[in-house]
Amino acid sequence: MFYNEKELNAIRKILTDNKLSLSVAESATSGHLQAAFSSVKEAASFFQGGITAYNAGQKCRHLNIEPIKAFEDDCVSEDVACKMATEVNKLFISDYGIAITGYAQKDEEKGIDDLYAFFSIALNDKILLCKRIKTNCKTSVTAQTDYTNQVIKHFLAVLKKSAH
Repeated sequence: MFYNEKELNAIRKILTDNKLSLSVAESATSGHLQAAFSSVKEAASFFQGGITAYNAGQKCRHLNIEPIKAFEDDCVSEDVACKMATEVNKLFISDYGIAITGYAQKDEEKGIDDLYAFFSIALNDKILLCKRIKTNCKTSVTAQTDYTNQVIKHFLAVLKKSAH
């Protein structure tokens, strides 16, 4: 399996035991988070769905990212990740929102040699974690999968911390 099944099942258990829901807003992972969470047994009991807003225009339109700011940094920033996480909660009426934006492949025109992304985890409209992550993967699919697994691990840690 592409994703850590043990961690995904632990997330499912914590969310369902506490009657909490999750939605995701993706760019750099291009649907991998949605695929991971929807692959869990009884996913419909906690996973509301997600949106893949791959370019700045779609992030502005669907996730209310401010256009001038979006185009200044190509929508790859902590601020954009945080806004995406809170907005996806509103869009899907969920408790937790996870968002990721970044680069999953090198882009010589933009000077992107090292792949990185920003992800954010929100509980309703409160940001619980926002972090920059990196990957050394060489292809876009392996980078997307690596980012997805890193975010899953961080989300589980946030849930475990919140439970105590």
